[in-house]
Amino acid sequence: MEERFARESRCFKTSRIFPSDVNNHNTLFGGKLMSYIDDIASIAAHKHCRKLVVTASTDSVDFLYPIHTSDSVCLESFVTWTGKSSMEVFVKVVTEDLKTGDRKIAATSFLTFVALDDNKVPIEVPQVIPETEEEMKLHESAPQRAEMRRIRRVESKKLAGFFTMKYPWE
Repeated sequence: MEERFARESRCFKTSRIFPSDVNNHNTLFGGKLMSYIDDIASIAAHKHCRKLVVTASTDSVDFLYPIHTSDSVCLESFVTWTGKSSMEVFVKVVTEDLKTGDRKIAATSFLTFVALDDNKVPIEVPQVIPETEEEMKLHESAPQRAEMRRIRRVESKKLAGFFTMKYPWE
């Protein structure tokens, strides 16, 4: 099977935070950041396999520090691990106070994408080769996260079977 370096999927997105992007706490809406995260993660997944991709799950989004209107955010993403047709993508969100230059890792996220052929059927993806210390750490710990995803997916399906699909007025 083909292999690709993690760096080949790496991409960046930098944005300003405007007053229309914030909530009543004057910090970036979590949903706005999650949109940025899904966008850049999908680009990294697509770059890795050069095929159509679909978000299979947003595995985690950990908000570590608030992001203010005096900040910019820089998102970095890359593929950390692959299964047969799935790819784990890591997104690191770095906030920078534009007045002081102070930077913090404001959030981290893991997402899973599946590669699809032209008929929207899952297809095999290249294995990923980590090189940096950060890439190797994420690659080595990925099987544990994959197992947690598998367990969560099984539990989610069980729970979904319990829910009603009726509207309240039915």
